[in-house]
Amino acid sequence: MNPTELITVTGLKKYFPVEKGIFRRSKSFIHAVDDINFSIRCGESLNLVGESGCGKTTTGKLLVKLYEPTSGHMQLDTGQDVLDVAHLERGKIREFRRKVQMIFQDPYESLNPRLTVFDTIAEPLNVQNIGNLVEREQRVAEMLTLVGLAPPTSFLFRFPHELSGGQRQRVAIARALVVNPIFVVADEPTSMLDVSIRTGVMNLMLELAGRLNVSYLYITHDLAVARYMSRNIAVMYLGKIVEMSDTEELLAHPLHPYTLALLSAVPVPDPMLKRPVAKIKGGITAPIDPPARCRFYDRCPISDDFCLTHDHPPLEDKGAGHLAACYKV
Repeated sequence: MNPTELITVTGLKKYFPVEKGIFRRSKSFIHAVDDINFSIRCGESLNLVGESGCGKTTTGKLLVKLYEPTSGHMQLDTGQDVLDVAHLERGKIREFRRKVQMIFQDPYESLNPRLTVFDTIAEPLNVQNIGNLVEREQRVAEMLTLVGLAPPTSFLFRFPHELSGGQRQRVAIARALVVNPIFVVADEPTSMLDVSIRTGVMNLMLELAGRLNVSYLYITHDLAVARYMSRNIAVMYLGKIVEMSDTEELLAHPLHPYTLALLSAVPVPDPMLKRPVAKIKGGITAPIDPPARCRFYDRCPISDDFCLTHDHPPLEDKGAGHLAACYKV
């Protein structure tokens, strides 16, 4: 693995069985993540964008080992060791948990309502056996200050129901970063927040990424947020990555028909500006046992018989490091 790469994903798949009955084995599977490849360099982050149900969150949960992959490899370079997350030895799990954390989408659901702010943020320190009680109190107070909840004494012994949505998400961010991870999966951390406070949370995450030297896989469906959060972007559709590039390059020169459709749906703050509507067809194809052809075939305005009779196109460089999975571009 290239020493500058923090995490490398190769051939990652996750299939969920479709239940057929109590006494019958499932013969059908939902292809939530289907043979994806990408890497994230040290000190950099990656946006993963796409519509609901495309497999973004499943990818994130695979990377933090909340799901076990059907097949594939996920290699994490910790600086001292290279861990294969997909086939992690039992003795390496605690080390892995200290290096990789996740920020969940909904701060109302991800915090235990029976734990105070102090107990919530200190829990990873307890699990990892880091410091004594006094040192943990100092570390929690330091993290609260870093995430903008100051003075810490005003928040340490509050419960989640006593906090606003933005404050809850800042507590969740502090909990994820308190053990100094090197990689964090952020699953739409601002989508449940009021528009007025989203920018503050995004700025906080960018500031902490630089200060603590942490890389993000930032999952979002909002291209405007993706543009703000990272210089690298990957577009996902029905379990496949269909386009990947520098964020500004992709937004300025989208190649894949699905990316064009996503961009056409972004609101423009100019009532006089009229943009052409992407001419995609039909609805989302069912992810249950999809055919081998291109996943976007049924909706694609430029598909033809070649697309119908060939397997899903590989993610190929179309020039200047701009990757797209399409035979027609």
